[in-house]
Amino acid sequence: MTAAALRVFLADDHAMLRSGMRAIIETQPDLECVGEAADGRAAVAEIARIRPDVAVLDVRMPKLDGLDATRLIVADPANRTKVLVLTTHDSDEYVYRALTAGASGFLLKSLPPEELISAIRVASRGDALIDPSVTQRLIARFAAGIAPAQVPPEVARLTPREREVLHLVAAAHSNAEIAARLYVGEETVKTHVSRILTKLGLRDRVHAVAYAHRHGLTG
Repeated sequence: MTAAALRVFLADDHAMLRSGMRAIIETQPDLECVGEAADGRAAVAEIARIRPDVAVLDVRMPKLDGLDATRLIVADPANRTKVLVLTTHDSDEYVYRALTAGASGFLLKSLPPEELISAIRVASRGDALIDPSVTQRLIARFAAGIAPAQVPPEVARLTPREREVLHLVAAAHSNAEIAARLYVGEETVKTHVSRILTKLGLRDRVHAVAYAHRHGLTG
């Protein structure tokens, strides 16, 4: 393994599936499987101890399901592990629940091995694993019937330009599209997005979209 290898944790109650995913991961020189768990409660405890870069969690596990495990993992401010939720179910509701639980992506168990590898790398960078327009559509759809939560005080820390960028991110615009709209360079947009995530305590762009919709910051 290289010194820069991404550290990956696997949680699924099927030992054969975990073994298969581990074998796929260990074919890559930049990835390292650092632990496994067969239930959600053990996964939360081990991830808190090991602090991997990325955790792949099955939705359906004994003792604690993957969505509740995800909420506990991301609730720890000292733990920056990115969570990918793995399931056999392909539905908007599952995707929405995974994203709002704090997952950085949603994967089907039927996906090809190369897509698992790609997803782990993408999640580690903090990029969107689901097309931004799909993320925005899902969150907007399910948040439509929910009154926006009170705007948190940390939003006041955003500059007017950062709030403008957040609105555009929530509307599913890419960095290139935001740069064109604001007549700035793409690197400048990346800097704004990074500062927004830091100031709001968010893990990645997916969570910025969810945050904006949850707190009525999309207008």
